[in-house]
Amino acid sequence: MSRKSEKKARPGKAAATRFNPSVPSSGKRDWIFGLVLVLAIIVAYQPVWHAGFIWDDDYHLTNNSTLHDFNGLKHIWFDTQATPQYYPLVHTTFWLEYHAWKLNPMGYHVVNVLVHALGAILLWRVLKRLEWSGAWLAAAVFALHPVNVESVAWITERKNVLSAVFFFAAAWAYLNFVGESERKKRRGWWWVALLLFVCALLSKTVACSLPAALLLVRWWKKKLSAAGDVLPTIPFFIVGFWLGLQTAWLEKHHAGASGVEWSFSFMERCLIAGRALWFYAGKLVWPAQLTFVYPRWQIDTGIWWQWLFPAAALASVAALWFARKRIGRGPLVAVLFFAVTLFPALGFLNVYPMRYSFVADHFQYLAEIGMIVPVTGGMMMALGCWKTSKPFLKPALYGLLLLTLGILTWRQCRMYANIETLWQTTIRLNPNCWMAHNNLGNALLQEGSVDEAITHFQQALQIKPDYADAHYNLGNALLQKRRVDEAIVHYQQALQIKPDYADAYNNFGNALLQKGRVDEAIAHYQQALQIKPDDVEAHINLGSALLQKGKVDEAIAHYQQALQIKPDIADAHYNLGNTLLQKGKVDEAITHFQKALEIKPDYAEVHNNLGEVLLQKGSVDEAITHLQKALQLKPGFLEAQNNLAWVLATAAQASLRNGSQAVELAQRANQLAGVENPIYLHTLAAAYAEAGRFDDAQRSAQKAMDLARAAGQSNLVERLNGELKLYKAGLPFHQESK
Repeated sequence: MSRKSEKKARPGKAAATRFNPSVPSSGKRDWIFGLVLVLAIIVAYQPVWHAGFIWDDDYHLTNNSTLHDFNGLKHIWFDTQATPQYYPLVHTTFWLEYHAWKLNPMGYHVVNVLVHALGAILLWRVLKRLEWSGAWLAAAVFALHPVNVESVAWITERKNVLSAVFFFAAAWAYLNFVGESERKKRRGWWWVALLLFVCALLSKTVACSLPAALLLVRWWKKKLSAAGDVLPTIPFFIVGFWLGLQTAWLEKHHAGASGVEWSFSFMERCLIAGRALWFYAGKLVWPAQLTFVYPRWQIDTGIWWQWLFPAAALASVAALWFARKRIGRGPLVAVLFFAVTLFPALGFLNVYPMRYSFVADHFQYLAEIGMIVPVTGGMMMALGCWKTSKPFLKPALYGLLLLTLGILTWRQCRMYANIETLWQTTIRLNPNCWMAHNNLGNALLQEGSVDEAITHFQQALQIKPDYADAHYNLGNALLQKRRVDEAIVHYQQALQIKPDYADAYNNFGNALLQKGRVDEAIAHYQQALQIKPDDVEAHINLGSALLQKGKVDEAIAHYQQALQIKPDIADAHYNLGNTLLQKGKVDEAITHFQKALEIKPDYAEVHNNLGEVLLQKGSVDEAITHLQKALQLKPGFLEAQNNLAWVLATAAQASLRNGSQAVELAQRANQLAGVENPIYLHTLAAAYAEAGRFDDAQRSAQKAMDLARAAGQSNLVERLNGELKLYKAGLPFHQESK
């Protein structure tokens, strides 16, 4: 970049590769170049069109209740803590898409790619507005560079691509403002620029660097004036500073970027910043081994060579400052733009990703422009001086560069195909990434691969023994394997490391409940709720534990609290329905069972229990339908098999009875039970009688009566005694009509 841009270059001269105020190309040619750029992006990013959701997409999308209704949209805008990060424009786009195609990941990926394409087009127009002759090439390199795959292929990073669109649009409007001669037009473009800048900040506050960038560009083109250049940017600085401070506060207090893992001295943060600058520049020049999580450097102010990074960065800026009169201000402006735009991610401010790495590809999505523009300009200048008799060679070299970048981007996109591929690739490139091992373990656990999950949780703990989340997740996996004592040990370790870990208290309570230590389990659930009062799962679990202690009213209160917090929890409706049955409130129980099925139609246990209740109400047809559905969903459902066998054997209405099917179901239930159970034998006896096998019915009834008597089940003994008399008389037992 050079101040000589103010002078018009003569046609055909090498100077045309710098700022070139020559007559712009025709509109038709621009349309062709724009179309080529968009098509190139679509082809390069084709693999992500069919990718799934990955890390953090659950917080921002799949489990984000604010996307579901208009009330949620209000929370997105007016509650700074309703979403993982207060970027309301981003979550508004998610809200709109959720109502368009629900949770189909393809729609969100397509939008990300198209928004990135729009950003590239706008960058091209901004550079063209600045009369940069390499504008299209710079925009194409930005569009196809593989370091941007993380921002485009990761749905959660919509904030990057959307913020960039508004950033470039605001820059274009501001350049129109400073370029207009009519006062009325100047004011109009200024307001448009400010509005677009606010939109950029509400997408991601890294855009706060825009006013500084605008001043740098103006300084590059001419001398700055206080009234004409500095004064108009002051409102931009104020708005950017205010929203930037808000983001920093939320990152620390809402996202959790505080604690020992962020406790660096100022000098240590200088080391981080210096090394990060060179890391990002290096990845732009040589984009090899790009990964989702890079190794976290060990920072030590006592190691001399670590000071070389910040020293070299400062020396580079100083050298460009002193050389500005000879080479122009352009290179210095580019480097300053790069550093200023990267500043929020250089370690001076706490951001959550610093917990596992000081750098990430998506951090330099905007900043990289400061490197791409002068490098592509320098390349065009060098090729402009190259004398060759083959005019196709220069375009071929540009094409080769873009083709190479496009291929690298296409390959990098495959890393984001799904959550497992993401973490497996990360581990391959960064074997000591404890966070990747933990997250891969979680993905495997959700798929039912419990043993593999345990292996990865253990590997995470070998790398980072004080990793509370890995202890907690390992405890969950061990609990699924019924290794309860081992699970308890890991829950205890998680709580030693992180005493306010509400989820660990909750699942620790689950483990204690399995051990029969109900009072201790209740205490842990209560502790979880003390830390996190709106923990729906803890309310449900505490209700179940209180129920075991016979505290029915307290249990009902916790189920109701869970539903007040989150009305669409099927488990809470199911448990509340069961509890209301104990209180004799049958109609209310039926209502909650029905709500549970509206939320979760494939809930086999609810179908079974609703079938039982409907039997009590005399709605036998409906009861049979629900019991059959329960078995369709869960063929080995012991209780549903027994209940359906009983209905088919004893229904008052002859058309509903089926003795042979009842026998088949009752026999299967007794086989699945593993041991002789008086309740299942009772049903088997009734089924035999309905099938006309009265000798078998008598034997089963007698065996059931003996077991019930030994167990002290006097009511069942009395019932069996009456039914046994019928079987001896050659009569089946049928329910009375209601």
